[in-house]
Amino acid sequence: MNSAKPRRLLGVFDATMIVMGGIVGSGIFINPYVVALRVHTPFLILGVWLLGGVLAMLGAFIWAELATRLPEAGGQYLYLREAYHPSVAFIYGWVLLLVTQTGGMAAVAVTFAKYYREITGFSASDGAIASAALLGLTAINCLGVRAGSNVQSGLMLLKAGAIAAMVAVGMLWGGGAVQVVPVLDRPVSFGLAGAIGAAMVPVAFAYGGWQTASFVAGEMRDPRRDLSRGLVAGVLGVVLLYLAVNFVCVRVLGPAGLAATRTPASAVMRAALGARGAQWIAFGIAVSTLGFLSQGILTAPRVYYAMARDGLFFRSVGWLSPRTGVPVVAIVLQGVTATVIALSGRYEQILNYVVSVDFISFGLTAASLFVFRRKLDAAPAQGLYLAPGHPYTTGLFVLTCAGIVISTIVSSPANSAVGLTILLAGIPVYLYWSRGARRNPPPQEL
Repeated sequence: MNSAKPRRLLGVFDATMIVMGGIVGSGIFINPYVVALRVHTPFLILGVWLLGGVLAMLGAFIWAELATRLPEAGGQYLYLREAYHPSVAFIYGWVLLLVTQTGGMAAVAVTFAKYYREITGFSASDGAIASAALLGLTAINCLGVRAGSNVQSGLMLLKAGAIAAMVAVGMLWGGGAVQVVPVLDRPVSFGLAGAIGAAMVPVAFAYGGWQTASFVAGEMRDPRRDLSRGLVAGVLGVVLLYLAVNFVCVRVLGPAGLAATRTPASAVMRAALGARGAQWIAFGIAVSTLGFLSQGILTAPRVYYAMARDGLFFRSVGWLSPRTGVPVVAIVLQGVTATVIALSGRYEQILNYVVSVDFISFGLTAASLFVFRRKLDAAPAQGLYLAPGHPYTTGLFVLTCAGIVISTIVSSPANSAVGLTILLAGIPVYLYWSRGARRNPPPQEL
């Protein structure tokens, strides 16, 4: 490791684009049909997406306060370390590298490859195209945080434009109408509550990703102001985009038609513009997946960098380029790992392990706000963003995360067991690294 410092070059616009880019991938073009399989009226379908948006906003409020309390590189890793114990933070980073981040990036890279081949007719394999995308974005991010953020912001604006165009085309030429009644598809009962809960799992997953913006807090000019504002504005922007997409899907296809197709965005565009419309949405999905990859390569390596700086990972991963001020080794580590997973073809299996593990970390991080409030309430609150409605809104978010974890374990016990096993496997690895850190403490920041 060296004494170079991260360069604080990012502002509110960058933060907002990073938040939105971490949420919007290819899922919104596909997931509406999954929800329609579980609840069957426009009111319930749109209501579940609105409920997921409210949950995401509650999370954004919590992370915004955490960001003003601990505005340094690593974000969520740092919150878990300071609230609980370095072991909790390490296990979060361990799972991020092995499962949640790299597995998701590999899957999205292969999705990009499929659509890229469909658009261009390029004859290379999915693995080769996915690898080129991952390694190309890795190289761009090694040039500096400004280069990585500019590419990410540009791609986010393109995919927001693609979503807006899909909504406009569907509304103008897709036909159909939203049927207000019936409101419910069955009597009020535990069965209805169970269906809504099952529909919330893919919705909550589709809204995930805003928390990764906290990883680059150390490279924001004023993280207390910029990150808190970016979190709230970015999540609100995505909620509006998601509701618009689902409204047009329900309007053009109807609940039954939406449930019957696995490619709802393509079905809407095909209904409006024919085969040409389906080709245009393929371009939009390709851009969206590439933007999601760009955001992941920009943000997550800062966690591995923070782990190395704590002496809990290879010291070289904590090295910053003196020229660009970015953790080049950490960026390359993630890019290469995601590439290997993409080429191995195991990404779909890895994704099955993500949901339960992801929402355990969400719940623990949100609960850390109770810890910080109790520890630091005696201190002056100048410059702090305070989460609205705490402790009630924070408690609701934690309980909802617990409910999603339980629902996932019940519905997919085998996959959840594998994910939890990977999580628990981080404990002996932490003990190994922590002993090394005690023997050879990392150099202090200058």
